[in-house]
Amino acid sequence: MIPGFMRRDHLSVGFGVMGGWNQPQAHVQVISNIVDHGLNIQQALESPRFVKLTFQGTDVMMESRFPEDVRRGLERRGHEIDLQGEFSNMVGGGQAVMHDARARVNYGGSDPRKDGAAIPEPIL
Repeated sequence: MIPGFMRRDHLSVGFGVMGGWNQPQAHVQVISNIVDHGLNIQQALESPRFVKLTFQGTDVMMESRFPEDVRRGLERRGHEIDLQGEFSNMVGGGQAVMHDARARVNYGGSDPRKDGAAIPEPIL
């Protein structure tokens, strides 16, 4: 597993997404969900993901929860969509912990694609 870390102001996040070739691609998607889209760590892990498993070709593996207009737009641009289920193991599964120094709480996020659980923890 490749660990990932981010920090901004009073928030620190440690996370990782399993999945071999998919790991760096999934990490970027989780980071983008948090930074660009303002999702919390649980929402960021649960969001639909895609993966490109080879350097060649135009094939893209995507979870079925992506809107159909997004999939059709990619197909119009020449991509071959390999549509997976709603929560596919093919796009990895991850866990995350966020430390909020201001609130004095550690929050957890657990990807439904894999076994796991997250329980918030007050800091005493």
